[in-house]
Amino acid sequence: MIILYFLYEICIFLPVFLVLTIITSLVTYIGCMIGLGKYMAFWPGVIWSKATCYLALCPYKVIGREKLDPKTSYVFVANHQGAFDIFLLYAALGQPFRWMLRKGIRKLPFVGPACDKAGHIWVDERGASGMMHTIRQAMQTLKGGTSIIVFPEGTRTASGHLGRFKKGAFTLAAMLRMPVVPITIEGPYKIMKKGSLLIHWHRMKLVIHDPLPAVTKAEGTDAGVERLLFDSQEIIARSLGEPVMKKAEKVKA
Repeated sequence: MIILYFLYEICIFLPVFLVLTIITSLVTYIGCMIGLGKYMAFWPGVIWSKATCYLALCPYKVIGREKLDPKTSYVFVANHQGAFDIFLLYAALGQPFRWMLRKGIRKLPFVGPACDKAGHIWVDERGASGMMHTIRQAMQTLKGGTSIIVFPEGTRTASGHLGRFKKGAFTLAAMLRMPVVPITIEGPYKIMKKGSLLIHWHRMKLVIHDPLPAVTKAEGTDAGVERLLFDSQEIIARSLGEPVMKKAEKVKA
């Protein structure tokens, strides 16, 4: 069975996936360029991701979608298990969003220009000035129910376990006065581990937790960031059945 799946992956999945990726990138780029960004910045990615999960023979289940208000913009924070997190979130979330991306992705053929045209938010890593530039990008993008997704661990897990969260996503949420929605992802680590070029069949699950209230002026930015970070990591850790870190251990720049 493993050998058959490997042959299927090499001979069918990968060629079709590459073609789908190029087509999706072109459709997204052209659609946004001619003024259809409201739809073409998001929905081609949904179709691409659903097709990818189907082709990879990796079914998924989503829990908690009814907790989201389609007219509200959120900062979604999810644990980062592997490359298939992207397909799972696009396919299952059902809420228009933009990614917070590292600038290196801009160099990828087809994908980079499409992400740029779609209005995804590029992380500026120049310290405090970079954070303000990122926030200005976000303010221009996150309107009318469009949300943002961030992986607060900063990178895919190498062990399969939840890593410490960084403060960036929660600082952004606090400054924009946006509610944070923790999301638990299960399964992608088993499909494609960090550093691997091959995929393995496995089921996936996405759990959408209750939104955490936005930070208020009375609460203050620093206290609000700490609350959002602590609560988000605790909720996701409990959902995964992992130990909950102490508050002092969770805060990371």
